[in-house]
Amino acid sequence: MGVLNVTPDSFSDGGRFTRIDAAVAHAVRLREEGAHLVDVGGESTRPGAERVDAATEIARVVPVLRELAAAGVPTSIDTTRAEVARAALAAGASVINDVSGGLADAEMASVVADAGVPWVIMHWRGHSRHMQELAHYTDVVAEVRDELCRRVDAALRAGVSADRIILDPGLGFAKLPAHNWRLSAHLSELVALGFPVLVGASRKSYLGALLAGPDGTPRPVGQREAATVATSLLAIQAGAWGVRVHDVQATVDALKVLAATEAAR
Repeated sequence: MGVLNVTPDSFSDGGRFTRIDAAVAHAVRLREEGAHLVDVGGESTRPGAERVDAATEIARVVPVLRELAAAGVPTSIDTTRAEVARAALAAGASVINDVSGGLADAEMASVVADAGVPWVIMHWRGHSRHMQELAHYTDVVAEVRDELCRRVDAALRAGVSADRIILDPGLGFAKLPAHNWRLSAHLSELVALGFPVLVGASRKSYLGALLAGPDGTPRPVGQREAATVATSLLAIQAGAWGVRVHDVQATVDALKVLAATEAAR
């Protein structure tokens, strides 16, 4: 899953793809490099981000989704709002990637159920502005697993088909670095739930912290790609269904090496 943020304030590529032509060109390039889906988002969910209203979000994503549908690029919509998801599906998106797992908007489950599309349910405890204040766990793996299971149960009760559900541990969302590493190390416990698992670690701050220089300054966002590729490989080896990344080419290359190695065993 290639990342396309049509926002002015996303942590990695904010402001780069706010023009429709630039956004479409980047999405086409991600597809050519091997992305199976291009994930289009119109609201930043970085820690501390302020919310935008639904009308702004729709105005950002719908024109891009229409152009990508016309170009034959498969897309998902990265949103927590049912209203935005509905508009995005009408514009050509085929998957809903909801970082709140339905908690931010009670109508999201019915949109998914009615449309019959895949739904990425991510582990989430609150909106970006305050989410890091909620990063308190006794056993992060067990608690994330249990909270995701409750979201799955709610989705099933709302009429969402089990084969439409994809889970995401929500690395970086109400998680401290130690929580992210623990979840990554025990990803197989989420895979064992029987649903496809999506992992989104690309360029996140905990990778920057790991790669900090001698003075403790985190590695800049644009210099975290090797670490991102490593997390992608480890996630796939642990049984993940997919990875969400900014640099598709580097990840695809690494996964080809992994596949060739596995085939030669």
